[in-house]
Formats: sequence, C-alpha cells, structure tokens
Amino acid sequence: QMPNSSSISEFLLLALADTRQLQLLHFWLLLGIYLAALLGNGLISTAVACDHRLHTPMYFFLLNLALLDLGCISTTLPKAMANALWHTRHISYAGCAAQIVFFVFFLSAEYCILTIMSYDRYVAICKPLHYGTLLGSRACATMAAAAWGTGLLNAVLQTANTFSLPLCQGNAVDQFFCEIPQILKLSCSDAYFREVGLIVLSVLAMFGCFVFIVVSYVQIFRAVLRMPSEQGRHKAFSTCLPHLAVVSLFASTVLVAYLKPRSISSPFLGLTVALLYSVVPPTLNPIIYSVRNKEIKHALRKLLQCALFLLQ
Repeated sequence: QMPNSSSISEFLLLALADTRQLQLLHFWLLLGIYLAALLGNGLISTAVACDHRLHTPMYFFLLNLALLDLGCISTTLPKAMANALWHTRHISYAGCAAQIVFFVFFLSAEYCILTIMSYDRYVAICKPLHYGTLLGSRACATMAAAAWGTGLLNAVLQTANTFSLPLCQGNAVDQFFCEIPQILKLSCSDAYFREVGLIVLSVLAMFGCFVFIVVSYVQIFRAVLRMPSEQGRHKAFSTCLPHLAVVSLFASTVLVAYLKPRSISSPFLGLTVALLYSVVPPTLNPIIYSVRNKEIKHALRKLLQCALFLLQ
C-alpha cells in the first residue's frame, strides 16, 4: 500500500554512500565545498560593499549574484551534510517544501541576474556613451528588484503547484535535496502533466533569456573584434568569456534536470546534473569573476590588509 500525499509526513533523500566511512568522507568533502563557496562569495560581497570604486552597475549585479549563490548553496548542502554526518535520509514534509521554494527562488533570480549582467556588458561595450543613462542607479535597482521578484513569484507558483499534486509513488526522493522533478516522480500519473505544463513555461522563459544572452554576446564580440587596441580586446574578452561559460553550464544542466524524460531514471546522472547546477556555479563563480579581474583583486588585497591591521 503506497502512502498518499495526505499521509506523507516526511521524505527520504538519496543516500550519497552505503558505508559509514564513505558517508563521513562525503560529509568532509561537502563541508569543504560549502566553506569555499561561503568564503568566496562572502569576500566578493564584502569587497564590493566596502570599496567605493566598485560601486558601479557591473559590480552591483556581481554583488547580487554572490548573495544569490550564498542562498542557493545554503539551501541544499547543510541538510545533505547533516544527513551524511548523522547517518540518516529523512527530511520533513515542511522542510522539503521550504527547500524547494528557497532553491527555486534563488535559482530563478540568479538566472535573471545573469541575463541582466549580459545586458550590462552589452551596453558597456556596444553603447558606452549611453551607459550612464541606461544603467543609472535607479535603473539598476529596478532591474535587481525585478530579478528577485521574478524568482520569488516563480518559486511560489512552482512549489504550490508541485505540492498540490496527489503523491502515490511512495516518499523516496532520488536526489540529495528536494528537487521538483524528483517530487513529480512520486505523483500520480494523471496529475503529473499539470505541473509539467508550468515547468515547460518556465523553461521557455529561461530559453528566451538564453537567446537574449547569446544575441547580446554576438553583438559584443562583433564590437570587440573591431577594437583597434589589442589591450582593449583582451580586457573585453576577459570580462565576457567567464560570464558566458557560467551561463552555458548553468542553463544546459538545468534544462537536462528539468526536461529529462521520466523513463531515464539514472540516480548517478541525476546526481551529477544536480551537482553541476546547484553546487558547482556557487563555488566557482567567485573564482571565475575575480581571478582575472584587477579591480576585485585590488579590493580583496585592501580588505585583507585592513583585516590584518585590525587583528594586530
């Protein structure tokens, strides 16, 4: 007798390992990744907030991205670490719903911010004389608020729709966190297609953003290749290519996770894809956006000197 949704009080998440030793190894590995993401995004957020020279649209959106990355990775990894440490798989019904609403919120808002960042680069390189007008402080604040608002709206709609479905396939989730496609696998087949319709609409919106980003970068690369200065071309490519790499990884893995047919039910594939879109970007974004950025490196150096001075 399979439980229906009204009788489910908790879900069982995917165990990352069978043996206790491997579980502890996964705990320390996830802890290292989580601390690296916290440190990297925390440093970028602090550097942008504290250094007045970084109070520009590009770094304002980078600050938003870092905050969303912190939220995104803090929604999934702590519970996975706790389960690995305490040798359990349980998550409460309310905890699962909270995980989904926060994760979809941060993920959707992050994709909107990445889209806005491509527009920022497009205006900076292709329409530099209009940069101050098109990306003034009020316009930037409005775009950032719209990104966070869109993320919240999408999260509420997706979560409400997912948990309104009757669940009649048990309570075992084939993922290390509560993910909409995995909850949908537990739903009754006749109710499944209602939620899929909403996911398809979200994916179409995401694809529209991706097309906008690609078109922006085509225009950017055309403008960059016409630049007479090799140094100018190098600087433009160094700020644009990392962003394009992040967006491509993010979009492709989310599409695979959410549009993968139900017939393909490989736990290893699902786990790999989930790690690629939920853990890798928040951890690597600080490195990608700062390793070749002189302004960020200078701000971090000043921040470190200030911290060392205060500790003396």
